Amino acid sequence: MQWNSAQAVMAHLAAHPVRHLIDGELVDSAVHAGVINPATGEACGSSPQASRAQLEHAVAAALRAQKAWAQTSFDERRTRLKAFADLLRSHAAELGALVTLEQGRPLTLARGEIERAASLLEAVIGIELGDEVLRADARGKVYFRFHPLGVVGAIAPWNVPVGLAVPKITHALYAGNTVVLKPSPYTPLATLRLGELARDLFPSGVLNIIGGGNEIGEAIATHPDIAKISFTGSVPTGRRVMASAAGRLKRLTLELGGNDAAIVREDADIERIAPQLFAAAFVNSGQVCMAIKRLYVHESLHDRLAALLCEQAASLVVGDGFDPATAMGPVQNLAQFESVKAVLRDVRADPKARVLTGGYAREGCGYFIEPTVVAGLAEGTRLVDQETFGPVLPILSYQTDEEAVQRANAGEFGLGASVWGEDLGAAEAMARQLVAGTVWINRHVGVDPLVPFGGAKSSGIGQQFGLGGLRDFMQPAAIYVPS
Repeated sequence: MQWNSAQAVMAHLAAHPVRHLIDGELVDSAVHAGVINPATGEACGSSPQASRAQLEHAVAAALRAQKAWAQTSFDERRTRLKAFADLLRSHAAELGALVTLEQGRPLTLARGEIERAASLLEAVIGIELGDEVLRADARGKVYFRFHPLGVVGAIAPWNVPVGLAVPKITHALYAGNTVVLKPSPYTPLATLRLGELARDLFPSGVLNIIGGGNEIGEAIATHPDIAKISFTGSVPTGRRVMASAAGRLKRLTLELGGNDAAIVREDADIERIAPQLFAAAFVNSGQVCMAIKRLYVHESLHDRLAALLCEQAASLVVGDGFDPATAMGPVQNLAQFESVKAVLRDVRADPKARVLTGGYAREGCGYFIEPTVVAGLAEGTRLVDQETFGPVLPILSYQTDEEAVQRANAGEFGLGASVWGEDLGAAEAMARQLVAGTVWINRHVGVDPLVPFGGAKSSGIGQQFGLGGLRDFMQPAAIYVPS
């Protein structure tokens, strides 16, 4: 099949509707919910909605399978997870087309999401896990022995549905846990299809993927047999997940929102870096937690860089992700579309704001927002202080390094940040003052699978990737051995 048109993918879905993976079986539900294509605003398929009984079945299966899975060797887990990566690559065209249909991003980028997930998976399972010696001297030896936690409840977001679900599965399974994963109700199709494809890769009950809405997510967060929650999403929802999990003191990995600041120093080569800054701000229509959301530019460079960013926006083709010419797709769902439009209304009503390009939703069907660059604003405005999560970028002028750092650190978010300049020593000195889980120099966006990734302040708790990320899915026990 050619996975290159919405009509072809929808026809395939009609003939082969997606199902849950529960205890090694593909299962339907009595209730289904429509899935909307954000490029048209119309239904493009439907997803089964798990009942509470089906959730209980999935958790019971995961709990039953976990003990045997924990006793498998790391080599066996690597082998099965490597087969999972191979499966992702071999079905990248199909899964990518499903992502484009339900999420909206251009088809080549959606396929890249699948292939990137496979690469991240392979890198993570290459990390050696074992005991960690804490002390070895005349008194004896003390070491950490790491045990799996049990059943991990994973809740994935709608902005990068497969790309953010696969690391949750990988971390949990490689560490010896079993998984019950729920994709976002906005983008369930590709992830449920992934469960179908992976049915025979793992013993029954090790991997369970179920569709459902907020009530199933709440039930996962509060379930007494789920030991850990791995959640990616907004700060308000993360707080609710944390509150739900508090009753049983569940372990948590929360990757939450970001309002990432990028600082462009006086010595930056703006002609060279403008395309990189633009890409890091407007990636996935601005719907990436670690995208640039605030751009602080030295006053001597502000106007020229703003002009360069507007040139980038003018050349960007916005449209349906199945159109090969499209470089940026729609905002993913109606609620987010309305939220971004409300931000733009606030901007247009602010006498200090200068909309340099864009500023409006596109007329017609679908949830399309023009790529927008805004100057003239400062802290205390909605666009600067809050995470818009759409293709709207404020560019702000600053005078001194101290001012830039203070303003970048303001607010409750601390996921990522970046510093841009030719003097790497000065850039690093500034980077060391920024309060964020990740700070890049002369780049922004992207994780190294060997480096732990997580947020500061309200942007999250816990980590993914690297040895530290894997340890977050395990329980350490200090063992004292006398000499």
